[in-house]
Amino acid sequence: MSCFCLRPKRTISQEKIFEEHKKKDTQEYRKRLGLKDDDDLQFLLAGTNLIKIRSKSWQKNRYFSLMEDCRTISYSSKKLFKKDQTFLIDDIESVRKGRQTEGLKKYTDPTQDEMCFSIMFKGHNKNLDFMADSKEEADQWVTSLQKLIKHIDNLSKKQTREHWLINCLQKADKNKDNKLTLKELKHFLRQANIEMDDTYAEEIFKKCDTSNSGTLEDLEIEEFYNQLTKREEVDVIYAKYAETQGEMSATDLLNFLLNEQREQATVESALKLIEKYELDEAAKQKKHMTKDGFTMYLTHEDGSVFNPAHSLVYQDMSQPLNHYFISSSHNTYLMEDQLKGPSSTEGYVKALMKSCRCVELDCWDGPNGEPVIYHGYTLTSKVLFKDVIRAIKDYAFKTSQYPVILSLENHCTVEQQRLMAHHLIDILGSALVTKPLGDTMPTNLPSPEELKGKFLVKGKRLNKLDAVFSDNSTADEEVVSEEDEAADCKENDQKVKSKKSKIKLAKELSDIVIYCKSVHFSGFEHSKDNQSFYEMSSLKESKAFQLAETSATAFIHHNMDKLTRIYPAGSRTDSSNYNPVPMWNVGCQIVALNFQTHAKEMHLNQGRFRPNGFCGYILKPEFQRSPSSQFNPQSLTNGPWLQKKTLHVMVISAQQLPKLNKDKEKSIVDPLVIVEIQGVAEDNAKKMTHHIENNGFNPMWNEKFEFPINVPELALLQFTVEDHDSASYNDHIGQFCLPLTSVQNGYRQVPLLTKRGVIIPSAGLFVHIMLLDRQ
Repeated sequence: MSCFCLRPKRTISQEKIFEEHKKKDTQEYRKRLGLKDDDDLQFLLAGTNLIKIRSKSWQKNRYFSLMEDCRTISYSSKKLFKKDQTFLIDDIESVRKGRQTEGLKKYTDPTQDEMCFSIMFKGHNKNLDFMADSKEEADQWVTSLQKLIKHIDNLSKKQTREHWLINCLQKADKNKDNKLTLKELKHFLRQANIEMDDTYAEEIFKKCDTSNSGTLEDLEIEEFYNQLTKREEVDVIYAKYAETQGEMSATDLLNFLLNEQREQATVESALKLIEKYELDEAAKQKKHMTKDGFTMYLTHEDGSVFNPAHSLVYQDMSQPLNHYFISSSHNTYLMEDQLKGPSSTEGYVKALMKSCRCVELDCWDGPNGEPVIYHGYTLTSKVLFKDVIRAIKDYAFKTSQYPVILSLENHCTVEQQRLMAHHLIDILGSALVTKPLGDTMPTNLPSPEELKGKFLVKGKRLNKLDAVFSDNSTADEEVVSEEDEAADCKENDQKVKSKKSKIKLAKELSDIVIYCKSVHFSGFEHSKDNQSFYEMSSLKESKAFQLAETSATAFIHHNMDKLTRIYPAGSRTDSSNYNPVPMWNVGCQIVALNFQTHAKEMHLNQGRFRPNGFCGYILKPEFQRSPSSQFNPQSLTNGPWLQKKTLHVMVISAQQLPKLNKDKEKSIVDPLVIVEIQGVAEDNAKKMTHHIENNGFNPMWNEKFEFPINVPELALLQFTVEDHDSASYNDHIGQFCLPLTSVQNGYRQVPLLTKRGVIIPSAGLFVHIMLLDRQ
């Protein structure tokens, strides 16, 4: 492990030695990043002046540069005695070139577009907007930052954990002499989220202090690190299978993969793992895997609970659109609550970057003849319709190439509707579907594969789709029912509903609604007899849940050839969400959620859409697509959906759980783990471990749970780690959710995500999982 460095008063010779250590440490880290002599890294280290922009009047010149640790950007003003400000590269979500944020569009001139860029942060942190001196300098900042972020993301788990520990050690080294006293050791343990008995702390300190100097330094600190990161549970597993000179041969590893991981492995696949994860060249030459290599395997994608084969698109994408669950957002423009929060193009960017494939646009007449988007009859702010369409065009296909549905809630006058149609056609161009695919009237919806890179408009239409292939023309505008429009606003405002039950619809806007024509839902029998395949209904959650309870089989059959959209009740003014699982159980495709609310419902949504390359489309099970199916999630009978299994889960341990109260030095988490199944009613279950006092670093539970499973194809497995609090609600530490069909058997690492769905780099759970047939 690299020495951790920094700075008290020293003699000239000590200073020279210190600088050499520091230089060596920095060079080693850059080498790991693959950027040792990289020009882009040198540019960031040198830094430049940038104009930081907050408003029309607040545009300040600041000097920005990358610090020697290669993970922190610092910036300073010219004011004396003012401390430099910093932010971490790890906290950056993305770097955007040009005037893409609302702030830059508002406070800079269009001619300055090529000199502008923005840094977007994870979580609640506000973005930073900049203007460089030239286009070339702006390009260099964007390119260099994106490269550094990518290289840091590619660091191995071992390197990430090591860097995290080094940071804790640096903070503990109060006098910056590159040594640890016993007092500093105890401070480090608190930084690392470990509550350790003083006697044991002294014992480990003495064991590592081989020089008897009363401090730990260099190799002694490395030994302390090794003692601390020792994984007894991994040692036991490794010892069981390492039968070749104390190491795992390819045959030993194969035995482990077959017996414990239940993989269809071969000697060749075992050799590939050795080549991929073994760090020791001598062992690799012998085709052996050491304990360090084995630990690397367990903590990377091949050892993950999530099947790495499912991280790519692996499902059949040539089925009709209605055969897929589609990741969908409600009131996408809102950043906070439904009554007074801000509306922003950023809501669309964030949703699309999470592979959301159906976004909502509530359209109203705006000033100067330009339509705007906001939550009608509320105090939410407004954003221009054309700005939203531009943002959607820019970000729609960055994470997924599959089609995006634009769900229009139209309250505009005919004149502004015509301008909406113009903006859609002008901005989206050939990517907008304006007529059916092919030369003849289709009989079912096209597939995601056929619609790659395309936009579909969902909204009202004046006539039937086959009119496209006939000479029958329609009037320039006609009155249509508005029953499907802005249902949220109206369910809380009956006066508005009675006044606005009809709207005039412009032909120009009607003509670009092709495969997603909005119609009122009048019952399953009525839909069966009267609704065409391209016509779809939107149901508020209360109506949808009632139908799922009373007419589940009919609901499933309705969704076999038609799309259905579900949206949250208007009473959810805090932007909370309903549980999406019962809606997926009855085959609803567009289960719209408030993406800005980071709670359990969005974790389930993230889990549902995690497989299939996180592309936003998941193929529904066969029994939700076959017309002969009699599947009813409320009352299970024999059928292809019934696959009786038992899920065995052993929660073994956790590693490096984040410290929640960073401001409180002596605050250590008391973690517990909740394991939960969400699926059909008979499968739903929740189990919980005991909590462990004062250990967020390497808590160990070794608790076993069993879950009877009946319909595995609809089941989601969710892990949640909480900080136990006997006096109030437990605090959330991390979570991970995935479909049961994507779970790998055996000893597996469970990555942990924040509430917002961002990976916690150093943290994880270690579990043993086995899904077995049940008689």
